[in-house]
Amino acid sequence: MKEMINIPISWDRLDGKYCLVTGANGMIATYLIYLLISLVREKGLDIHIIALSRNRKKSEELFVDFLDDSHFELLIQDVCEPIRIISRLDYIFHFAGNASPFYIKNDPVGIMKSNLLGTINVLELAREKGVDRVIFASTREVYGENRSETSLTETSFGHIDCMESRSCYPESKRAAETLCKSYFLQYGIGFNSVRIAHTYGPGMRLDNDGRVMADLLSFVVKGNDVVLKSKGKALRAFCYITDTLLGLMYVLFYGENSSAYNLANETEEVSIYSLAEMLLDLNPGKRLQIQYDIPENNSNVYCDYVRVGLDTSKLERLGWKPSIPLCIGIERVVKCCNNDPE
Repeated sequence: MKEMINIPISWDRLDGKYCLVTGANGMIATYLIYLLISLVREKGLDIHIIALSRNRKKSEELFVDFLDDSHFELLIQDVCEPIRIISRLDYIFHFAGNASPFYIKNDPVGIMKSNLLGTINVLELAREKGVDRVIFASTREVYGENRSETSLTETSFGHIDCMESRSCYPESKRAAETLCKSYFLQYGIGFNSVRIAHTYGPGMRLDNDGRVMADLLSFVVKGNDVVLKSKGKALRAFCYITDTLLGLMYVLFYGENSSAYNLANETEEVSIYSLAEMLLDLNPGKRLQIQYDIPENNSNVYCDYVRVGLDTSKLERLGWKPSIPLCIGIERVVKCCNNDPE
């Protein structure tokens, strides 16, 4: 939090604002709430934060340190139900939804409901309250499969087969972005869609997630050999949580209304095998190794497109750039999981 709030950007634009964060128990949304409450406590800003979540127990655990703070309020409900808020509202950060392959496999209808019904409910609330801006958390997967370009700009849309099992996620995110644009065109509701890629950080969920960073970290933290489901040649790029949050703030403060921004750290593209080696090097004393368990037929709930990097120049023109190297980021996550105070 201290790293972020010491960045000299227009934090005062949040002073006196009422902010709703949906999907509050998700990692990025949780950190966003921590950031906002830190601005209250460390910079003296008057920000009222409403955290919307379905799970009261988990919310009370995550936000235990400020449940009694007058700047914070829990709203326990499903985003797929109409949202009723008495106070005024200035900004909505819409993060409700799930991206993990585990839920794509086991709850595809729930994923589509949160991205479609949930987004409609958020936009109806924004319309009712005259909200200044909705920040919608989208995904790089809206671009689909695109082999004709070497880097994906905000207009580089490719092919998505709507009948694929995984398509519940990218198709509903695409439709949700169109909903945001439609509410802007018809009702003047300001918004930005932020297409976020592969964010990680301390506190991220490791069990039953299915994404490569979470899976590999889970092996290492538990002291087990890393088991790869492939030869590990596929390339990935990962963005540390503080860089992602600052990117969101740059979009909120300086972004062009009703437009989309790519948010990713493309400075350190790495193979899955190399990532596994980096994680093993963090615990040399455990003498862990890389093992292989390659299934004959890979599950189709995993995105198997040939990777094309995201072009983040549009966001960088606002003044943002990633600053946390992968080696430092993964070391922080492992130390956090091992309860290392250093």
